[in-house]
This record gives sequence, C-alpha cells and structure tokens, in this order.
Amino acid sequence: MDSPAARRNQPALKLHVPEPKFRPGDPAEFSHLIIPAAGETPRPDTAAEASAIRAQAYGLVRVLDSEGKALGPWDPKLDPDTLIRMLRQMALTRAFDERMYRAQRQGKTSFYMKCTGEEAISIASTAALDAEDMVFPSYRQQGILISRGQSLVDMMCQIYSNRGDRLKGRQMPIMYSARDKNFFSISGNLATQMPQAVGWAMASASRGDTRIATAWCGEGSTSEGDFHSAMTFASVYRAPVVLNVVNNQWAISSFSGFAGEEATTFAARAIGYGIAGLRVDGNDALAVYAATRWAAERARTNNGPTLIEHYSYRAEGHSTSDDPSKYRSAEERSAWPLGDPIVRLKDHLIALGAWDEERQSAMDKELAEEVRAAGKEAEKLGILGDGLHQPFDTMFEEVFEDMPWHLREQMAQMKAEREAAGI
Repeated sequence: MDSPAARRNQPALKLHVPEPKFRPGDPAEFSHLIIPAAGETPRPDTAAEASAIRAQAYGLVRVLDSEGKALGPWDPKLDPDTLIRMLRQMALTRAFDERMYRAQRQGKTSFYMKCTGEEAISIASTAALDAEDMVFPSYRQQGILISRGQSLVDMMCQIYSNRGDRLKGRQMPIMYSARDKNFFSISGNLATQMPQAVGWAMASASRGDTRIATAWCGEGSTSEGDFHSAMTFASVYRAPVVLNVVNNQWAISSFSGFAGEEATTFAARAIGYGIAGLRVDGNDALAVYAATRWAAERARTNNGPTLIEHYSYRAEGHSTSDDPSKYRSAEERSAWPLGDPIVRLKDHLIALGAWDEERQSAMDKELAEEVRAAGKEAEKLGILGDGLHQPFDTMFEEVFEDMPWHLREQMAQMKAEREAAGI
C-alpha cells in the first residue's frame, strides 16, 4: 500500500454529478443524439439467443421516416383500418388528458398526469398484445385502458372519487384499476409493478397457461431495487414477460442522466441479465407495435423475457403539481427530433392515401365532444371537490375476503356511535 507521502503526487479524486445539457433560458438542440435512419436496425428472429441481440439495445428501432413512409424489416405492414383505429385511440387519449387537466385546474380533482407525446407507447403496445394478456402499468399509461375499450365515464369517476368510483375513493386520481380489462391497479410506489408482472408471468407459466404479462415504468424507476429484482427473476426463470422502460428524458425534475443514461442505454441493462433488449423510437407507433409484437411472440414461445426501452419525450410537466419551466429549457419540446407520435402516424396514413387533414380535423372535433359528454355524465355522480361520496362503512369492506373479527367489532362500534350522535 502506498504511503501518504507517495499519494501526494496522485490526482485528487473527483465526483461526477450528471447535468442536463439545457436549463431554463438555454437554447435547445439535439444534434448530439445518434438517431439511426428508419429501417436501418436489423430484426432478429424471436428465438435468437439474447447474446445475439446486443446491437438492438444500443440502436433504435424505427419504421417511419420523415416523409411518413414505413421502411425496413420492422415494418409490421398493418392494414389502414388498424392504423386508423390506433390513430383514433391516440387522439382520444390526448383529448381525455386535455379535459381532465382542465378539470383539475377547475378544482374538480386534486391531481392529474398527462401523457402528451407518449400516446404511441401505450396504444401501439396494447394493440400488439392479446386482450387476455395482463398489464402492470405505471401512471402514464391511461391509453391502455382506452385501447381496451374502457368507459371514459368509469375512468373519470375513478379520478373524481365520486359515487360511481369502482374503487370507492381508495386510490389517488389517475391510479386506475380495471380487473375486467386485465389492468392491474396502478401504484404510486414506483417500480413495484415490475416484480409483480414477473411473478404473474411465472405463475402463468407454472399453470401451463398461454397468457403473458407486461409492465411499464419510467427511466428513473430503473434505479429502484424492485426493477433489478424483476430483471433477475425474469432472467433466471425465463418468465414470459415484456418489461417496458419509458425513457421520456425526465423523472419529475431530474433528467435521465441521474438514472444512468450518460453511461449506456436503458435497453442495454438487459445484456447484463442475459435477456433480450430492444431500444425503440417511442414516438413511432409502427416501431412500438413491431417491437412489442416481437417481444410478445418471444415470450409466448418460451424464448424468454424482453426489456424494451421506448425513447420518447415528456412534452408536459410531470403532473399538475409540476412546473417544468423551472428546470428545463422551454425550447426542448419543439426541438425534440422524433416529433409528435400522433402527427407521425397521421402523416403515414396520408402517405398511404387512407387519410387526410379534413378527416383528422373532423375526428378531433368528434373525440372532443365524446370526452365532453363523458365528463358531464361523470360529474353528475359528483367531483372530488364536493367531499366524501362513499358511506363510512366502506372503509371496512373489500379489504379482506372474510372480514376479521376486530374489523367487524370496529364497524359495529362506529355505527353505534354515529347513531348515538344522530349522524
């Protein structure tokens, strides 16, 4: 071991603290990003060994070029009707977000989170899955429910915690649950859904079922221990699961560098676990669909799990409680080089001759009216700002399959006290 005197000539150690390239007031430009051309990334066989898929974790699966043309081996060659349905669901998700954002600003609910700019990730992924596959979402995947035909009124009632809320006011707004849509309850504890999805997939495999599981988290959540536990179990047991990381560049107010993006891609984390990793243009609906379809087939044919990094940009604040102008350049949204997912899919349909600007405008108006009508129906059942909508008794219900004696005793005591007080 060197003596203290010998170490005096060595350079002092330095701690690296990641810093985003642009702060408020800075001009934003993304020339430093390496964005492969559409159609350039090879598409391996779904049965390929994970070790043969390393390049896909560092590249970027892209299908749509700047002119709206679909290129390359990842082109899923979807028919126009399917593409229009996906476009409609993406536009409906955005219209829903706009309405509920205004509702929060009007004091009708306490909290809301938009997914503006990320609609393709939930809509195209869901389109590539079977309806019976189980999904374990994070809090920016409302498009999954819309894609699976969930009632907008039901979603709004869950946001308002009103008399129509199937969760009886027990969840935060936007943390939906819909068992009938194979949609696991959203949790505010980040990354917990990842090991849950892996466990569900392992159970499905152990029963000899045919359903797979999928889960989503943000890039910041990959720093959580739950994420790495999920990766370990998925790898060891070759669980039939697709794990999605939505890299939208910002985790609340900290940029993706704090989660490790300066060192490598998030998809590359799959390599260390010996599973397949894909890095995908998250604003390209066709690329998202193709990658999810590939990963789902790989899982369903017992070839193991896949980690997909969806490279995107969070166009809005983290939530209604956040002001992104305090920590990032105002120019970032307009300078983002991968564009708007809705515009890109619309342009593709126009290039196919299956769509036009007039039909797009008419659809947007129709969807805005659909969301407005759903809002009126939901608000008839109350809004969060009106106070408690569920009887006090419900706090004891549906927690245990069989209510234990001490809860029955407490419920009886509460009823007696309320009756004595004339409440």
